[in-house]
Amino acid sequence: MRQFRRIFGIKCHTAGEWNVAKIRNRLIASLAQSDFSLLSRHLREVPIEQGQTLEDPGQMVDRVYFPESGLISLIVAMAEDAALEVGVVGYEGAIGMAAGLGSRISFVRALVQVSGTALCIPLSRFQAAAGRSPRIRAMIARYGELTIGQIQQTAACNGLHDVSSRLCRWLLQTSDRTGSDTIPFTQEFLGEMLGVQRTTVSRVIGDLHNAGLVNTHHGRIYIVDRAGLKKRTCECYEIVRKHIDRLFSKR
Repeated sequence: MRQFRRIFGIKCHTAGEWNVAKIRNRLIASLAQSDFSLLSRHLREVPIEQGQTLEDPGQMVDRVYFPESGLISLIVAMAEDAALEVGVVGYEGAIGMAAGLGSRISFVRALVQVSGTALCIPLSRFQAAAGRSPRIRAMIARYGELTIGQIQQTAACNGLHDVSSRLCRWLLQTSDRTGSDTIPFTQEFLGEMLGVQRTTVSRVIGDLHNAGLVNTHHGRIYIVDRAGLKKRTCECYEIVRKHIDRLFSKR
């Protein structure tokens, strides 16, 4: 942990400092203190850096990450060197948590897109805690349902909806996960995530800019009119958002 402090300048908390009421990750914060105490002694706050891969398809999962800030893309890579984003994870979710109950093999690439911090716990410790707590097991199951639902909805959205509504959905989801209206991505990157040409993204961004909904500057997109952007997006944004709300209404 001293190495993390030295390289990144980030304070890495120890078990005695944790209090569930002060946790920023919504999954962890939803636990009762008695369940949280099964995890707290093994949790460590670590930096997650843009471009860092937390999971790779076909690889064994050995850690569970609960983001506190930043953004992680769930990506399916194809043999022809193409890739498509099928979901995003921010402070509402986790990476690798399903392995607490089942298979330790990852099926997607979890790639950090926005740097931040995460609470990290070895999988063996997380599995032990889940074995002792029905509520932790229930949390894993509910979040698994959300993840599957998000991936299914994104797949349907990519196949059925036009690029403009999909891009609006992506901007809003990213803003929700990062808590910011500043989206630090290039148009080339957005094209890769949406599976379309950069020129198509440029045209759509230009239309949104002309409508007064977004601004762009030096590889960043700024949401100017969130309400207006919601009117341009497809129903997929609200469907996933309501899934998340339902997850945290079950305490």
